[in-house]
Amino acid sequence: MEYHPRIIEERLEKWLEREEIILMKGPRQSGKTTLFLHLKEKLNGSYVTLEDEDMLNSFETNPKQFAKRYIKNKKNYLFIDEAQYCKKAGKNLKLLYDLYKEKIKLFVTGSGSFDIKVEVGKYLVGRSVYFELSPLDFENFLLWQAEDLYKTFIDYKKNLNDFIKNGKEITEKPVFTKEFKTLLEKYLLYGGFPAIVKEKDEDIKKELLKNLTRTYIEKDIFFFFNLRHLEKFKKLLNYLSFNDGSMMEISSIMNDVKIDYKTAENYLSILSNTYIINLISPYHKNLTTELKKTKKIYFEDTGIRNSILKNFLPIENRTDIGILMENFVLNELKRNFDGKINYWRTTGKAEVDFILQTKNELIPVEVKNKGKPGKSFFSFIKNYEPTKGIVFTEQKFGTEKVGKTKVAYLPHFYI
Repeated sequence: MEYHPRIIEERLEKWLEREEIILMKGPRQSGKTTLFLHLKEKLNGSYVTLEDEDMLNSFETNPKQFAKRYIKNKKNYLFIDEAQYCKKAGKNLKLLYDLYKEKIKLFVTGSGSFDIKVEVGKYLVGRSVYFELSPLDFENFLLWQAEDLYKTFIDYKKNLNDFIKNGKEITEKPVFTKEFKTLLEKYLLYGGFPAIVKEKDEDIKKELLKNLTRTYIEKDIFFFFNLRHLEKFKKLLNYLSFNDGSMMEISSIMNDVKIDYKTAENYLSILSNTYIINLISPYHKNLTTELKKTKKIYFEDTGIRNSILKNFLPIENRTDIGILMENFVLNELKRNFDGKINYWRTTGKAEVDFILQTKNELIPVEVKNKGKPGKSFFSFIKNYEPTKGIVFTEQKFGTEKVGKTKVAYLPHFYI
């Protein structure tokens, strides 16, 4: 089986010999099955998918006999894919863990609807550990697309980590800038879903993304959530794609999509829980001038967003390059840095793109396509006096002091 390495394997390694059930969540076609098949070969385990009706029926009606079939040695590994098809998955997995945890190690996956309709987690408290397999982040994308540049990128990433954690000044100037920018532009256009990344033909990439969106709507949405008005759901997807990076006004959604408040909230919750969008809350510290409720919308994968918009124009010809860069930075921060992420905006419309909270520290992060940060960024620094701040921009590199704050200026790919 052809296999491209996934960085999540390093995090999984220490859990392979423990008793806990490994639950793998993530969007459709993010590579969960491929990863499980790879681990199955590595551990000489067994693999089943509950998309197979016979397997599903066996697992549902007699889970003990189902498990006994795969207990052959002193230590056994069983990979159960597409668990969202079994409504009793949580209850049955709990039974198997309690009966056979010393004999069989369970690995379980589900697509976006997993643990929403099926509710696996409530049965497995203390018996499982969750992992999320997202589309490839930029690091994994480079590992697949430009392995010769990968080590250079890891140095950049380490420098940024050292700055965020310890305030260590970033002095290593970026090199191979043109190549990194070309790769980033490809990533922004087509995203990080494995099948799309591996495909070289751009027309096929576009068709794969179109099919991925259609499959998501037909399987995860229609089949599992039984939504009656798929056309309105599709219309909402289009609305959100046009408003990527914007503050979400439910009233505007209601008017433009022609749905009521409860339906709008339900659709947004489904989109968030099935790994299509990220909803970012505002940061506030009991200051009456700051927004406290309105969320901002971003997409989990920019390729999906571009596909919904039917817009794959080259980066230099796009009017939404700033939004794509902003969406990219958010996704990288979410996938690679511990801590809460918010945005900051006052009623006077001063705004900072992201506030990264690590331990007891606030780090303002501004994303500029070109140019320098505006007054809002420095207003936040003045009000909160953070020790560090970050500006992603093409026009400047280095670190400067603004009052008590050390501000790093970095290219977008330096993340």
